Amino acid sequence: MNIKKLLIKIKPIEFYVRGKKALTNLHYLDVQRKNHKEHLKSPSRTEIINFLLSQYQEDTCYLEIGVRNPEDNYNHIKATTKYSVDPGIEFEENPVDFKMTSDEFFQKLTANDILSNNIKFNVIFIDGLHFAPQVDRDIENAFKYIKNDGFIVVHDCNPPTEWHARECHEYKHTPAREFWNGTTWKAFLKWRFNPEINSCCIDSDWGVGILSKDYQIGKNIEPANPFYEFHLLVENRKYYLNLMDFGSFKDMILK
Repeated sequence: MNIKKLLIKIKPIEFYVRGKKALTNLHYLDVQRKNHKEHLKSPSRTEIINFLLSQYQEDTCYLEIGVRNPEDNYNHIKATTKYSVDPGIEFEENPVDFKMTSDEFFQKLTANDILSNNIKFNVIFIDGLHFAPQVDRDIENAFKYIKNDGFIVVHDCNPPTEWHARECHEYKHTPAREFWNGTTWKAFLKWRFNPEINSCCIDSDWGVGILSKDYQIGKNIEPANPFYEFHLLVENRKYYLNLMDFGSFKDMILK
């Protein structure tokens, strides 16, 4: 026993022993399985957004907040007019229309310094800073500029585990590895309590939340989970998020 204690103090041996324990831990392996399962889900956020845009007979206007690499989504969106917002922190080239934070964008838009404060969008996609207070502000601001029959789409609303919902994006030595949804789910859940807003979350691509004024895609729920405990989300995921598959969502829109 003493020899084992001595050996474990030797760094290479300690790293091997503790690393092996972590990598073979049942909880660690379960999170890895959930990573893989999420990657197998379809459709992508791009397909969902394009489906929504295809429902309009007139010309469409689209806004994306949080672009990073435009090849990930923005370049593949089929809208008549498109605008993009990103401060360029995660993608140095940052070939967007408005190189600024979403707060700055909406402030300038309201002041009529950019575009026109009379502009209305068919779809606004929110995929910026994944902290609940910021996402909440983005949703609130988006509702000021969305058409009555428009949609606000929010990415990363359904984190598979608490590791994915961690606050620190930079720390990647977790079972979730580099995958990160942040605390977006908390902001989406908060808006699920609003009686004036219809909402649901498509169980694909890390949870694609959809909010609408007019479309009956899901009634609000009574306020619950006041401290936003993750284990309560796990226990009530379908109810809290109005979680559904894409086929069921399409049926609601097309009926």
